[in-house]
Amino acid sequence: MNSELFIRSSSQEVDFALFKDGRLIELHKEEEGNKFSVGDIYLAKIRKTVPGLNAAFVNVGYEKDAFLHYHDLGPKIASTLKFVKRVSTGKLKDYSLKDFPLEKEIDKHGGINDAIKSNQSILVQIVKEPISTKGPRISSELSIAGRYIVLVPFSDRISVSQKIESKEEKDRLKRLITSIRPKGFGVIIRTVADGKKVAELDRDLQNLMDRWNAMCKKLHRAHHPSKVLSELDRGASILRDVFNDSFTNICIDDETLYLQIKDYVQSIAPDKENIVKHHDSNVPIFEKYGVDRQIKTSFGRSVSSTKGTYLVIEHTEAMHVIDVNSGNRSNKSKNQEDTALEVNIIAATEVARQLRLRDMGGIIVVDFIDMHKAENRNKLFQHLKEQMALDRTKHKILPPSKFGLVQITRQRVRPELSIKTTEENPNKDGQVEAPIVLLDKIQADLEKYLTKLESSKSTNKKIQLHIHPFIAAYLTKGVNSIRFKWYLKHKKWITIIPRDAYTYLYYRFVSAKD
Repeated sequence: MNSELFIRSSSQEVDFALFKDGRLIELHKEEEGNKFSVGDIYLAKIRKTVPGLNAAFVNVGYEKDAFLHYHDLGPKIASTLKFVKRVSTGKLKDYSLKDFPLEKEIDKHGGINDAIKSNQSILVQIVKEPISTKGPRISSELSIAGRYIVLVPFSDRISVSQKIESKEEKDRLKRLITSIRPKGFGVIIRTVADGKKVAELDRDLQNLMDRWNAMCKKLHRAHHPSKVLSELDRGASILRDVFNDSFTNICIDDETLYLQIKDYVQSIAPDKENIVKHHDSNVPIFEKYGVDRQIKTSFGRSVSSTKGTYLVIEHTEAMHVIDVNSGNRSNKSKNQEDTALEVNIIAATEVARQLRLRDMGGIIVVDFIDMHKAENRNKLFQHLKEQMALDRTKHKILPPSKFGLVQITRQRVRPELSIKTTEENPNKDGQVEAPIVLLDKIQADLEKYLTKLESSKSTNKKIQLHIHPFIAAYLTKGVNSIRFKWYLKHKKWITIIPRDAYTYLYYRFVSAKD
């Protein structure tokens, strides 16, 4: 299995495309103005408690108050409130918690008014970004994630990822963490810690302690609300969570971001530093590596898969519904049951990919093709679980019903990624312009551009035409192509670059210096 990460940067946002064996499996966007990312910690103020919901609304600076349920307070909320009050007033300057007396844990079946009051200062962490008309979902049970471990303040518990199957390895990791864990902090050992030495774990722990101390320093005289600890930027957080030995290429088109990612990879995996590359080319990075093409074919209502199988994906307010269709596969197998099993296995692989790619959350119902044999339904269930095992987002899958329906719940922590794959007809009368009509516009703009370029002081007079692939094919077709006629007329060779991301009528002339 080969993994690749392509990062495209612009002035407003950064796009991250994660590939596995040449297929796009995750696509993330980080917008410049996004102030409420999962993992951010805020010093906030409780606006009001609502006993009927057993929850509170908290002002974190968003237009809608954040929602804090009683079960998200954490058992150590009394200790957290006491710590925040003492640090904010300057009475406590030792943030290590080694001499900090912990308060009694709250009753897990208690009420919100027994634990917190209006206008109290509280540390909260974003667990779900604002979605639609709702404000952020928050928790006061804080955690700071590192490469190998997660640090949990006001706790003494050590737990190990369930994905580490070896009991001997779990015991070894617990012994190592017990020997280096600071008092007053719990630790969750992540899956990637499997086989790591104490020096690597200790280095990660010290980095997390440094982040904790830096956060606590901000609490003194901080205004309400204010962000006191930011999650790593999306690029570093993706690498922190998914980076492993299978990565063969990390390519970034922004030099500053390239240097940051290179430094981060060098710190977590020095032997992999050489796979981080800077994309310095006139061909856009997503065009060069086929990302735009995969985005166009992977999003939309209908999604094609292998061997003729395809999915139809519908989104409603309450849930997502996915219908599995066999396409032309129904004529290939000997009997209906074998056809259904084959199509369902192919579809299950694509369903798992689509959930990650679109970041679909909430309730998902998949209508697989009916299978009469219980053993085949179990094969489908096990295969879907294996494919979903690679998904970092919390999820739960129920076995197929007799009707072939599979119910999935997947944690929703940020808005679903939606990309428009259809284009409006450019003409109101329902007709599409012939390429020859568009050609007149291009030729007129070309002559204007050539005149402008000749009058400039630039020594490099090369020109590129970025255009939709259909029009690019029309301009370059044959020996006596339109591009060749341009060359004879203007004595200038025009480099034509097909752009999958462009609409039918959109084009740009670009000089060598952009």
